[in-house]
Amino acid sequence: MVQKNARIRDVAEKAGVSTATVSRALSNPELLTEATRESVFAAIRATGYRVNKAARTLRTRQTGAVLVLVPNLGNPFFSQILAGISEKLGDHDTSVLIADTNDHSTTGKRLVDYFLDSQIDGMICLDGGLSDFELGQFRDKGVADRIVFACEWVQGADLPSVRSDNVQGARLAVRHLHQLGHRKIAHVTGPSDNVLTHARRQGMIEERSRLGLPVRDEWIIRGDFSLESGRMAAQKIIAMKEPPTAVFCASDQVAFGLISTLMGNGINVPEDMSVVGFDDIELSEHYVPALTTIRQDRRALGAKAASLLLACIDPQANSKADRKEPVVVEVELVVRRSAGFVPDEHGDAAS
Repeated sequence: MVQKNARIRDVAEKAGVSTATVSRALSNPELLTEATRESVFAAIRATGYRVNKAARTLRTRQTGAVLVLVPNLGNPFFSQILAGISEKLGDHDTSVLIADTNDHSTTGKRLVDYFLDSQIDGMICLDGGLSDFELGQFRDKGVADRIVFACEWVQGADLPSVRSDNVQGARLAVRHLHQLGHRKIAHVTGPSDNVLTHARRQGMIEERSRLGLPVRDEWIIRGDFSLESGRMAAQKIIAMKEPPTAVFCASDQVAFGLISTLMGNGINVPEDMSVVGFDDIELSEHYVPALTTIRQDRRALGAKAASLLLACIDPQANSKADRKEPVVVEVELVVRRSAGFVPDEHGDAAS
């Protein structure tokens, strides 16, 4: 039964543990056994106990909030990453604030003010486009050690990061198309200044070289991870005198734009041309044809980034030196219908 103004000792009595154990469950639940954690949180729900965040802030000098920077909130790719972050931080009674870096009011000084005004304890950045000036602001104010990059990162920045194995993902995509008989494989990239673009292009080039596949400059088409860049890439492919038989796209959104434009111009996928994406967003499974793609474990990316940040902002944590090496999350190939055997010279799929 929910109690009015329940206190921590009410929770302890309900769970049959000490008040110290209840405090530990709220601040460092990983230190307790799963059975004890479940017992304490069940008692919290039953009594209606609520943490006094104002008192906790005064006691611990922490706000209990984290800022997450997202480069485009309208992009469905980020939904599962945010879910992973929210779930992990929620387990530690930490709130999540979200800012879109496409909003020009989100500048380096404004971001630093979140720290200086005691609005947040730390920040998870999903945007690898932060400038040297912005990073310098964080270092100058002594808050850079409470920042973690997730998914994207800034090359050369000595900050903790969690990322997918983008190079391996690109290799898997090219290898799969090669196994289907394709030798003329094009690649639609992401933005030229993006770290994911470089990593995926690197993997594509390495696997293409390993397999001895032919190379044509026009088969590398610049994109920007968007539907529109997929449409533009399709138009370029249609105009080629020697088009590829397969295309590896740097994102699922690019693949969707590419496929719709190809099929709108009488080029069937996968009968005439095969397409592989990267990300495995929710629509990929339901698109027609269902998209063969590289799956990133986006929820794990978010959860691991949140765990890493919690360790960074924990005043009792040990040295942070071992957190500078990137945490790499494995990827996997998801085979669906958008990639098939290469058509033979008569236009029929080879068996």
